[in-house]
Amino acid sequence: MKEKAKMDEVELRAREWLEERGVTQSDIAELVYFLQKKYHPNLDMQDCMENVDRVLAKREVQNAILSGIQLDVLAEQGQLQEPLLSIIQKDEGLYGVDEILAFSIVNIYGSIGFTNYGYIDKEKPGILGFLNDKESGMCHTFLDDIVGAIAAAASSRLAHRAQNTE
Repeated sequence: MKEKAKMDEVELRAREWLEERGVTQSDIAELVYFLQKKYHPNLDMQDCMENVDRVLAKREVQNAILSGIQLDVLAEQGQLQEPLLSIIQKDEGLYGVDEILAFSIVNIYGSIGFTNYGYIDKEKPGILGFLNDKESGMCHTFLDDIVGAIAAAASSRLAHRAQNTE
């Protein structure tokens, strides 16, 4: 993982906010492994961690993390106005702004990210199952999609890099 001393404030806060909301870089790396193990028989968690780290180093990703988590927290605290408050608290199916924010992450590494994102968003493996648990009392309307998008982008990055070396 990138050294904290080399991170600027935005990157440092984005990474800290993920952890504060219960998401570790290892959690995301496990999603990358889930998405790519079938295609890369020698894949190990270190490769997955490296690709997640590189995605998290992108400013567009950091901005999406900070924006999405802030909206989730404000919804938890009841600090948004209606009807937006109820929409985000319920994670209504027709509310697609959370996915659109996630697409800003997926777009960074090309079209393969879209298929990875769609698949992982439907399956909800690993940390995504926890983030989608409405019984936790926490609002993760944006965070679940952001985490899935980071994993999809890291998977796409990994696939592109592997293609260049095979």
